Amino acid sequence: MTKVSAADIAKLRELTGAGMMDCKKALEESNGDTEAAQDWLRKKGIAKAAKREDREAKEGVVVAKINADSTKAIVLALNCETDFVARNDNFIALTNKIADVALANFPQTLEALLALPFDASGTIGDKVAEQTGIIGEKVEISRYEPITGAQILTYNHSNNKRSVAVALSKAGSNFEQAGRDVAMQIAAMNPVSVSRDDVDPKIIEKEIEIGKELARNEGKAEEMLEKIAQGRLNKFFQESTLLSQKFVKNNDQTVDQYLRSLDKDLTVTAFKHISL
Repeated sequence: MTKVSAADIAKLRELTGAGMMDCKKALEESNGDTEAAQDWLRKKGIAKAAKREDREAKEGVVVAKINADSTKAIVLALNCETDFVARNDNFIALTNKIADVALANFPQTLEALLALPFDASGTIGDKVAEQTGIIGEKVEISRYEPITGAQILTYNHSNNKRSVAVALSKAGSNFEQAGRDVAMQIAAMNPVSVSRDDVDPKIIEKEIEIGKELARNEGKAEEMLEKIAQGRLNKFFQESTLLSQKFVKNNDQTVDQYLRSLDKDLTVTAFKHISL
């Protein structure tokens, strides 16, 4: 098979709008001939996908899958343009089959997922592009998140538009309900991180700046702005980080207090949440 350069791939991608892996494969199959590669993409339905790049795929199906011993899970979203397609049984089945392949192979990135073999006809990326040609809507895997932990629990909302996987620090059947409760908490309250220690510094910087500006607009003295902003930042941490949030099933406890009431060492080590 012909070896192609990164420059050739970039050129074909610019011409067609197709994905990097699709362009690489098209050039390899066409012996490096750019024009033939464009034809190859059109025959695979990928050129049609490229023409729809300006369309928004806001609908779709989200699913979380977990392995047999509950130590690995994946969450992914297969998007389309309309709810009509998203509710189609074949589209839901395709999402679940892609998720099964993802869980079995456990790639660490979306790019690696798209490159995995789907069936005898090609990769997951090929299959997704083919669906664009068949359905006539933009179809894409917009997000893919793998997660590992001592014990993982998942939550899939009934409308297929929201899924969560949460990793606990300890394993045991007596923690399963707690894990499910916390997964539902994440789905309902949409925390930005597990704890305040995990919050992206850019988010903290933005919250402090917003806090200062709000205080300034309220007429507070300039020398008080930092202190006021820090106070608002603490409130942000309480409302927006998982362990500090009020537990939805008992507002007298935080999520951290709820977990430690079951076991002093029980906590959440990570979570993945995808919502359309």
